[in-house]
Amino acid sequence: MIKQIFSTLVTGGILALMIAVPTRAQMPGTSMRANIPFDFMVRGKMLPAGNYEIRRISDEPNGLLIRNINDKHDHAMFETEPVEGQAPNHSEVVFHRYGDTYFLSEVLTAGEQTGRELPPPREERQLRREMASNSNNAEPQTVTVAVY
Repeated sequence: MIKQIFSTLVTGGILALMIAVPTRAQMPGTSMRANIPFDFMVRGKMLPAGNYEIRRISDEPNGLLIRNINDKHDHAMFETEPVEGQAPNHSEVVFHRYGDTYFLSEVLTAGEQTGRELPPPREERQLRREMASNSNNAEPQTVTVAVY
């Protein structure tokens, strides 16, 4: 009987750890870091290439902050929406690229099926329309940057 209770407790503990560890990156106060090698736009603000930290603003997962680790003035707060997809093996930040212009598009956390997506800003929608009117290919290139 004691052996069965112990086995149940160990199994429960392992399951609790398996659930808690992947969600840690999206917990308030924790952050993800990425070396972004190009200038990019977030909510109409151009941020320079550099090392960035991404973290939740509050207990709600909708609001995120991206901040340049080396220059505290380079930052932006933004709202996101949930996006369902296949859980990535590694956390990553996704950008849409139009020529030399990059827009932050998604923040994906390893092991999570629900990522965070930014609504496209006015500048990106305008570039997409221009692309559509100039050619048959109206889709931007997708660029992914690994998070550490």
